[in-house]
Amino acid sequence: MYDDLQTRLPTIAISTNDAKRLRHLAEAAAEKYPATAEFLARELDRAEICPADRSMRNIVAMQSEVTFHDDISGQARTVTLVYPEAADVNANKISVLTPIGAALIGLSAGQTIEFQTPAGGWRSLTVTKVFNQA
Repeated sequence: MYDDLQTRLPTIAISTNDAKRLRHLAEAAAEKYPATAEFLARELDRAEICPADRSMRNIVAMQSEVTFHDDISGQARTVTLVYPEAADVNANKISVLTPIGAALIGLSAGQTIEFQTPAGGWRSLTVTKVFNQA
Protein backbone atom coordinates (compact mmCIF):
# COMPACT_ATOMS: atom_id res chain seq x y z
CA MET A 1 0.00 0.00 0.00
CA TYR A 2 2.79 2.42 0.84
CA ASP A 3 5.44 1.10 -1.53
CA ASP A 4 5.81 4.62 -2.92
CA LEU A 5 6.20 6.19 0.54
CA GLN A 6 9.97 6.08 0.07
CA THR A 7 11.68 6.89 -3.19
CA ARG A 8 15.33 7.68 -2.49
CA LEU A 9 16.77 5.74 0.35
CA PRO A 10 20.17 6.81 1.66
CA THR A 11 22.18 4.52 3.90
CA ILE A 12 21.16 4.93 7.55
CA ALA A 13 22.52 3.72 10.88
CA ILE A 14 20.68 3.27 14.18
CA SER A 15 22.02 2.12 17.55
CA THR A 16 20.79 -1.18 18.96
CA ASN A 17 19.21 0.66 21.90
CA ASP A 18 17.26 3.06 19.68
CA ALA A 19 16.31 0.31 17.22
CA LYS A 20 14.82 -1.89 19.92
CA ARG A 21 12.69 0.88 21.42
CA LEU A 22 11.67 2.24 18.01
CA ARG A 23 10.59 -1.18 16.79
CA HIS A 24 8.28 -1.52 19.82
CA LEU A 25 6.98 2.00 19.20
CA ALA A 26 6.22 1.26 15.53
CA GLU A 27 4.35 -1.92 16.47
CA ALA A 28 2.35 -0.15 19.19
CA ALA A 29 1.44 2.75 16.88
CA ALA A 30 0.45 0.62 13.87
CA GLU A 31 -3.28 0.89 14.49
CA LYS A 32 -3.44 4.61 15.34
CA TYR A 33 -0.82 5.85 12.84
CA PRO A 34 -0.55 3.08 10.24
CA ALA A 35 1.32 4.94 7.48
CA THR A 36 3.93 6.55 9.71
CA ALA A 37 4.38 3.42 11.82
CA GLU A 38 4.95 1.40 8.64
CA PHE A 39 7.40 4.01 7.33
CA LEU A 40 9.34 3.89 10.63
CA ALA A 41 9.34 0.07 10.61
CA ARG A 42 10.68 0.05 7.04
CA GLU A 43 13.43 2.48 7.99
CA LEU A 44 14.40 0.17 10.86
CA ASP A 45 14.37 -2.85 8.55
CA ARG A 46 16.82 -1.27 6.13
CA ALA A 47 19.07 0.42 8.72
CA GLU A 48 22.50 -0.76 9.73
CA ILE A 49 22.00 -1.61 13.41
CA CYS A 50 25.12 -0.53 15.30
CA PRO A 51 26.42 -1.83 18.64
CA ALA A 52 25.84 0.43 21.64
CA ASP A 53 29.59 1.07 21.98
CA ARG A 54 29.97 2.38 18.41
CA SER A 55 30.20 6.15 18.01
CA MET A 56 27.06 7.58 16.44
CA ARG A 57 28.63 11.01 16.03
CA ASN A 58 27.00 13.04 13.24
CA ILE A 59 24.18 10.49 12.86
CA VAL A 60 20.61 11.48 13.74
CA ALA A 61 19.59 9.46 16.79
CA MET A 62 16.96 9.89 19.45
CA GLN A 63 17.54 13.14 21.37
CA SER A 64 19.74 14.50 18.56
CA GLU A 65 19.47 18.13 17.63
CA VAL A 66 19.36 18.19 13.85
CA THR A 67 19.32 21.00 11.33
CA PHE A 68 17.78 20.13 8.00
CA HIS A 69 16.89 21.92 4.80
CA ASP A 70 13.51 21.35 3.18
CA ASP A 71 14.57 21.09 -0.45
CA ILE A 72 11.08 21.90 -1.72
CA SER A 73 10.20 24.95 0.41
CA GLY A 74 13.78 26.15 0.82
CA GLN A 75 13.36 26.52 4.59
CA ALA A 76 15.92 25.40 7.14
CA ARG A 77 14.81 24.13 10.53
CA THR A 78 16.53 22.92 13.68
CA VAL A 79 14.68 20.36 15.81
CA THR A 80 15.32 17.77 18.48
CA LEU A 81 14.16 14.25 17.62
CA VAL A 82 12.18 12.79 20.54
CA TYR A 83 9.78 10.03 21.47
CA PRO A 84 6.08 10.94 21.11
CA GLU A 85 5.51 11.68 24.81
CA ALA A 86 8.22 14.39 24.74
CA ALA A 87 7.09 16.05 21.49
CA ASP A 88 6.48 19.81 21.69
CA VAL A 89 6.25 21.69 18.40
CA ASN A 90 6.64 25.05 20.18
CA ALA A 91 9.96 23.87 21.64
CA ASN A 92 11.07 22.39 18.27
CA LYS A 93 10.89 18.84 19.64
CA ILE A 94 9.46 16.58 16.96
CA SER A 95 8.32 13.02 17.42
CA VAL A 96 10.00 10.17 15.61
CA LEU A 97 6.42 9.04 14.95
CA THR A 98 5.85 11.87 12.46
CA PRO A 99 6.76 11.57 8.79
CA ILE A 100 9.66 14.04 9.19
CA GLY A 101 10.89 12.38 12.37
CA ALA A 102 10.77 8.90 10.83
CA ALA A 103 12.59 10.21 7.75
CA LEU A 104 15.39 11.85 9.76
CA ILE A 105 16.29 8.93 12.04
CA GLY A 106 19.64 7.40 11.10
CA LEU A 107 20.67 10.02 8.54
CA SER A 108 24.07 11.73 8.59
CA ALA A 109 24.97 15.32 7.80
CA GLY A 110 24.92 15.81 4.04
CA GLN A 111 22.40 13.07 3.30
CA THR A 112 19.08 13.71 1.55
CA ILE A 113 15.90 11.66 1.76
CA GLU A 114 12.85 12.01 -0.47
CA PHE A 115 9.55 10.53 0.67
CA GLN A 116 5.83 10.78 0.20
CA THR A 117 3.81 11.68 3.27
CA PRO A 118 0.66 9.78 4.27
CA ALA A 119 -1.35 12.78 3.00
CA GLY A 120 0.19 12.35 -0.46
CA GLY A 121 2.60 15.29 -0.42
CA TRP A 122 6.25 14.91 -1.36
CA ARG A 123 9.10 15.97 0.89
CA SER A 124 12.82 16.18 0.30
CA LEU A 125 14.98 16.85 3.35
CA THR A 126 18.74 17.33 3.54
CA VAL A 127 20.46 17.06 6.91
CA THR A 128 22.99 19.86 7.33
CA LYS A 129 24.09 19.46 10.95
CA VAL A 130 23.72 16.90 13.75
CA PHE A 131 24.48 17.46 17.42
CA ASN A 132 24.22 14.45 19.70
CA GLN A 133 23.95 14.69 23.47
CA ALA A 134 26.91 13.08 25.22
